[in-house]
Amino acid sequence: MTQEILRRAAGYAHRFNTLFEEYFDSLGTELDAPAFSRFTPECLRLLRELSMRGGKRMRVVVLHEAARLVTAEPVDGLDAAGLSIELLQTHGLIHDDLIDDSPTRRGGPTTYYAYREQFPGHPQTALGLTVLAGDLALALALRVLLTAEVPVAVRQAMAEVQTRAAADTFIGQIIDLERDFAAAPDEEMLHCVADYKSARYSILAPLQLGLLAAGEQPSHWEKELREYARLVGIGGQMRDDYLDLFGDAATMGKPCGADLRQGRHSYTVRALLAVADDAERRAVEAALGNPSCTAETIAAVRETAEHRGVPGMMEADMRRCAERASAVAAGWRSRWREESVAFFEQLPLWSIERAT
Repeated sequence: MTQEILRRAAGYAHRFNTLFEEYFDSLGTELDAPAFSRFTPECLRLLRELSMRGGKRMRVVVLHEAARLVTAEPVDGLDAAGLSIELLQTHGLIHDDLIDDSPTRRGGPTTYYAYREQFPGHPQTALGLTVLAGDLALALALRVLLTAEVPVAVRQAMAEVQTRAAADTFIGQIIDLERDFAAAPDEEMLHCVADYKSARYSILAPLQLGLLAAGEQPSHWEKELREYARLVGIGGQMRDDYLDLFGDAATMGKPCGADLRQGRHSYTVRALLAVADDAERRAVEAALGNPSCTAETIAAVRETAEHRGVPGMMEADMRRCAERASAVAAGWRSRWREESVAFFEQLPLWSIERAT
């Protein structure tokens, strides 16, 4: 991205992190929890800790740049929308990590594993509290919009966007699990999972919320906004899957090879199985779904994939997807402001080049 766009993005992220801290500072007094409860403050502490630990705040950046498509003037409602977006993200991380039984997230323990450590003799309590922490984050994500200081019609439209995004994400999680029961999921199924599970809440919803706050009606351009978000989401998911095998664990803050151990038919796994010979395919299939798969086995699968040219094939697919998304954004110049159109042109390329 250009230095100007990077400067704006850093400014959004810095300001939002301060806002998020202030939000959590006030939350303890705003929630109507009984005074005797010790578990409620601990739940809020874990929500805060996960929410504030790392994260690029790219959804918040998309939100603000969407509003800047319309105007460079300050826009009411963006703070509430940003809080809602990131609280929904916290909800998703908590439940994703529970479903995947992941021990780490963003360089620290997941909420599930934090509760498991607190309640070593009570696994159901740890499980239940994790689910409820994620549910609370979702409820807060909607509540913050319903109390936003914007006109009632805008508030309602924003809440509808986030409710729809949340529902689509849940469906995405369901079909994500369903995908791994398919013998050989095709590319379109993987694209559909990426669209529902990621693109609709990470790209489409922030775009729609930013435009709504700035006084636009995103429904007028529904088809092209959805196409743009879908392409960016697919490219981003390809990158996530690529990094799961070929990335650096220290940089990402989580171990590599999780998709193999969990039996996930990711873009990387699909690409490797398509080019492997019989012996290599048997080795990959033996590792696929084996939770005790060793680091040495993961390294051997990675070496096979590199030998077969999988990284290059995936990078080419990601670039084609990003270029198509950039072309969609370029078509916005006739109606919206140049500087933010340039951001949305560059976002897909950044998404496929990131290291985490």
